[in-house]
Amino acid sequence: MKANERFFNINNDFRNPYARDRDRIIHCGSFRKLEYKTQVFLNQEGDFFRTRLTHSIEVSQIARSISSNLGLEESLAEAIALAHDLGHTPFGHVGGDTLDECLKNDNHKNGFEHNFQSFRVLTKLEKRYREFDGLNLTYATLEGVLKHSYPYKKSFLPQEVTKNFALDTHPSIEAMVVDRADEIAYMSHDIDDGVNSGLITFDDLKESSIISLVLDQVHSEGIELEEDEMFRYRFSSHFINHLVYSLLDYSKEKVETQGVLAKTVDASKEIPIGYSNTLETEIKKLKKLLYKKMYHHHQIVRKMYSGSQAIKGLYEAMDSEIKILPPYFKALLDKREQHRVISDYIASMSDRYAIKLYNELYGRV
Repeated sequence: MKANERFFNINNDFRNPYARDRDRIIHCGSFRKLEYKTQVFLNQEGDFFRTRLTHSIEVSQIARSISSNLGLEESLAEAIALAHDLGHTPFGHVGGDTLDECLKNDNHKNGFEHNFQSFRVLTKLEKRYREFDGLNLTYATLEGVLKHSYPYKKSFLPQEVTKNFALDTHPSIEAMVVDRADEIAYMSHDIDDGVNSGLITFDDLKESSIISLVLDQVHSEGIELEEDEMFRYRFSSHFINHLVYSLLDYSKEKVETQGVLAKTVDASKEIPIGYSNTLETEIKKLKKLLYKKMYHHHQIVRKMYSGSQAIKGLYEAMDSEIKILPPYFKALLDKREQHRVISDYIASMSDRYAIKLYNELYGRV
């Protein structure tokens, strides 16, 4: 067999299907754009702060470690983790909320939902094959991106989705692992970024029993200077370890690996991935504390408001002058509705490009 024939013959691929999914995701344009999409802090505010790209990598690392320890399909968890945020807009969740508002104001009942947008990126918007749209991923990976840990019943889903996916079931256990890995990663790095930025201190969070426990572990190493970079690093390490080991302790006996790899789980059954009731309650309290102390901090709110106004301005400008769209998206107008194409284009933008284009269109420096 000639080298080029072997290269294009999928039957000779040395990877399993989920590893192949992972590689296709990593090499797609939408994944690269995550480098300049906001997690909490805008990308241009400093090189240290996390972005959607670094977040996705951290989630994949945690998900793969958990999956390995539970005897699950590691490459499937990794692929879902790397793709789970591809549908996010610029400026974090407020960007998605703003696009949702714009679409619904134009009588689009479907609005904008980032899980489904990630699915659309993987199946419609990325173009890597002449014969069809999308990245040609497995159903297991696509379903894991579409769902988190629960059934995904949405009135706006097209028939091709409702027909091909078991939307009334829990997703695969690997997808549930990613859901929890996502939670662990964003709590850890948001605390780290928040302390580094000066928006919060560890003292602000000490009312959380989880934070107090982890701080005690760091202090036991003889590290006392809490604003020090080494302290933050050790805190993040202990925080992630505490939640991962707690999850493994709770989940290990509940996960039956025989016959469940990459398969959906009956919605009537208890979700096997999680924590004890006590720790679940403490995690909810910590999230509320983070919303109060950091996510609603006036400096964050100002930046997010600015991003929201930029998205509104871009949407209105393109709706009034469709020629602003670049050729690829303009060509999509022949087969998709105008407002959806505009929404897809804005959602695909990085923070810095959205700001640049907004300033260009409205004559602002």
